[in-house]
Order: sequence, then structure tokens, then C-alpha cells
Amino acid sequence: IETTTAASRPGEASLRRFYSSEVDLETHIRRRHADVCRGVNTPRSMNASACVAADRGFVALDRSTRVVPARLVGSATRTASRRSTRRTQVSVTNKAVAAEPSSMSIRTFVLDDLDAVARVEILKRPRVDFTSILGTVAPIVDAVASRGDAAVVEFTEKFDNVDLGDSVVVKVSDLPDPVLDDETKAAFDVAYANITAFHVAQRNTGDVDVETMPGVRCRRVSRPIGAVGLYVPGGTAVLPSTALMLAIPAKIAGCKTIVLATPPAKDGSVVPEVLYVAKKAGVTHILRAGGAQAIAAMGHGTQTCPKVDKIFGPGNQFVTAAKMMLQNSEAMCAIDMPAGPSEVLVMADAGADPTHVAADLLSQAEHGPDSQVVLVVTPDVDLEAITSAVATQAAALPRSEITAKALSHSYAVVVKDLAAACAFSNEYAPEHLIVNVENAESLLCDLDNAGSIFLGRYTPESVGDYASGTNHVLPTYGYSRMYSGVSLDSFIKYMTVQELTKEGLEALGPSVARMAQVEGLDAHRLAVTLRLGME
Repeated sequence: IETTTAASRPGEASLRRFYSSEVDLETHIRRRHADVCRGVNTPRSMNASACVAADRGFVALDRSTRVVPARLVGSATRTASRRSTRRTQVSVTNKAVAAEPSSMSIRTFVLDDLDAVARVEILKRPRVDFTSILGTVAPIVDAVASRGDAAVVEFTEKFDNVDLGDSVVVKVSDLPDPVLDDETKAAFDVAYANITAFHVAQRNTGDVDVETMPGVRCRRVSRPIGAVGLYVPGGTAVLPSTALMLAIPAKIAGCKTIVLATPPAKDGSVVPEVLYVAKKAGVTHILRAGGAQAIAAMGHGTQTCPKVDKIFGPGNQFVTAAKMMLQNSEAMCAIDMPAGPSEVLVMADAGADPTHVAADLLSQAEHGPDSQVVLVVTPDVDLEAITSAVATQAAALPRSEITAKALSHSYAVVVKDLAAACAFSNEYAPEHLIVNVENAESLLCDLDNAGSIFLGRYTPESVGDYASGTNHVLPTYGYSRMYSGVSLDSFIKYMTVQELTKEGLEALGPSVARMAQVEGLDAHRLAVTLRLGME
């Protein structure tokens, strides 16, 4: 990153919009610099453009030091440097990323100040080194494929300190009903009803029956996937909501064998909430294991675990790596989608409540240290109020340490208007997209890439995670450009059917015979012409 030493003051015009005199301007810039270096929040009344312009102004103003304070290095600094005539270099590893923020804050960029290279860089997710992870996972998958239950028991004891004994897999019908309080049951029952209603509405929407020409009938019919595996994480947080999201559409689709894999409690038992959902949603088997060994057991099958045809569900990097390995192996097992750490992009205008925006960002940041949250705002937004709310709320969270790590590679972007916000969101292609703006519905037609969208002031991402009815198993890491989230269709396969009458073949056959002749496939031609008596 290069700092300017030119006589000009980039950004000064922007600053003059907020300060009436040269003295006031320079006094503010120096006070702003001192406050930021001490970690003091700038005034909440200052909007996003003013804050960034102040930082930019100080870089140009403080020519005597020739050094940019670490807390101020960012996109504005780079803009100033491109206009300079004399430069002093400060070495950093990633030119598109600002200096490390404090543990509970996020860095800020002004989109129009970024060059093409920097724009590409900020769209990148936290890097996942799958090469080394695959090296760890491969022996686990191979061991389970060759030794079955014994390997699952071994790895579960090694990684989770749980002895499974002889009960690696249990039939759900053999387990007693779990004991839950009435309030918890009621909450899960509401979620069950809504998720069921949304997924039942998706039935038979893909079936087609068309007569393409007289005597030629073409159909597409659906059938459930016979055996499916559902992975319900249980590492840093137990997620019975994922059991709902996966088991309900599997049941509606009509899958005959539904294996649910989840890490056991320390005593080897299944988490009561997960068991409650499993019984209610028609799960047939529970595999009391997590991690790569559970994925391998479902993909290859073991002495007690049925082999499944497709595996669903989120998980950590080891779970994801195991899924990727299986779909490219002799296991003949499909997966729902590629997945990475959880993420959210929040789009906010001046009317968005800062505390609500902060809470939405943190709802994904608390998922894991590799999660990423992105805030996209227009210039009139009180960005300081949002970042202050993020710091306050994050510090009070039980998972504050995890949240701080996620925030360290999260950021905010200031764009010129909502059209630019939509364009940036489409480039980023988030897992979750919250549109907290006035008349959010009007922007839907401009949004193309997102796993799930949450429109309006009263639609936090949390409702989709739990109980609105939509599915929370979604593509991450930019894969929403080409993948959809889990739906009823994920548990269904489609077959095409064609049926011709004699008259239909007489009309269509000559065209087919000629095309087969062009391609040099004579047996194809004969299959038609022999029926028509043309030989």
C-alpha cells in the first residue's frame, strides 16, 4: 500500500460538504485521526461518506509523517496513492484488504474508490485449504469403507471422546420418545408445520405431459430417491433445526430410507431435540457419529448403516471434504451442493435501524470463525452507529470469541445507490441476502444470485434459519450463482417418458432415420425403418 506525499489533498472536496472552514476541516481531520488511533468511535451523526472522506483527507494532510497509521489503511488510502507523485511504500500481503480492525469491528471500503483488482479481491471468501484437509480426510474415508462400523467407533472415540460400543446405528422406532418441555415442543411444532406447508406446495410442479406432434407423447415423471443421508451438525452448536430442514422434504418426497447422522452427546445419547424431530419427520435410522467418518459410513454403507444414494446437510471443512470425495469415488453417492462457511450480505438504507442491522450481521458471524458477513450501505447511512452496535452486541454474545474471528475478515461497502448495491450483491452471490430498505420488494427483480433473500424491515435471517418455512440448507462461497438451496426437488429424480402411436412414428420416423444416417449410426436408423417397412 502506498501513501501520498503530493501537494494536493484528495477527498478535500468531499470533506468541505461537512465543514464550513479550512480551520474546522483540518481540526476535524486531526481529531478524527487521533480518535481512530485510540480506538474511540467517531460521532454517530457522521455518515459513511464523511467518515471515509476524513480518513482520506488525513492521509493527504499529514504529509510530514509519510506513514499511514495502521488503523487508517484502506481503500481510501489507495485512491490517494494513485494520484501521488512521490510515494512511500508500506508492505502488506493483500492490497484489497484494509488493516486488521479491532476484534469487534469491521473494515470499510468505498466501492467507487476501488480499482478492478481490488474489487475482485474483496469478493473472495476466507480461504479454505482443501488440499491439506483432503489429506486428513482421505484415510478416514478409506478406513470406514474397508472396516465399516469398527472404524466409525474408533474415530468417534478419538475425535469426540465417546464410546459407541456396538450401537453405531439405531432404528428410530426402537428409541423412546424424548423428554422436552412444552414450550420447546410448541416451537418445533410451529416450525414443522410451516416447513411442511412450504415444501408440500412444491409437489408435482416438475411433472410434464406434452404431445409434441400428433401421435408423439412426451412426459416427465418424478420418483423419490430411495435412500438419503442427512447430516445434522453438532460441534460448536447443536442444530436440530437442520434436522427439520432435511427430514421434512425427505418424508414428503417419499424416500424409503432416511438415515440421520449427528454427533452423540458425551454419554452416547442423541440430543433430545434432534430425536424429537427425527421421530416426527419419519427418519428411519440414526447414525450416532459426526465428522468425515459419518459421511463415509452413509456413502459406503457399513454393517449397520444403510448405504445411501445422496447425502445432504451442512458441516465443517472435514465434512465438506468428505462429501466432495464421495461424489467423485466408486461409492456412487451424490451430494446436495458444495458448501463452505456460513455468510450473509446485508443491504441497508438510511431508514434501517442500526441495532437491527448489527444483529443480522452477528447472527451469521456467530456461526463459526470462518463465517463472513458483508454490509452494503448507501452514503446517507449512519455507518458509525451500525459499527458501534456491532461492537456492543458482539462483546455481549456467549460466542463472542468465535464472532470476533468472523468479523476479522468481514467488511462494509459504501455504494452510490441501491442499484449499485444490487449489482455488488449479485457479484458476491451470498448464501443469505437481507434487504433492509424501503420498498424492498421493488429490488427483487434486480437480484439474481442468492441462496435465500429476506425482504423488508421485519424479516431477519433468523426466521429462515428456523421456522418461516423456507429451507436453510443453502449454497455458500459464491455457489448461489449456479446452485439452488435444498428443496423438495433435491430429494426427487425425474425420468422422461415417450410413447408413439403407429401414426406418430410414421410422421416422425423419416426425420429420425435421416439424422441417424447423417451421424453414421446405422443401427439407430434401422430401429425406425424396420418398424415402418422401409427396408
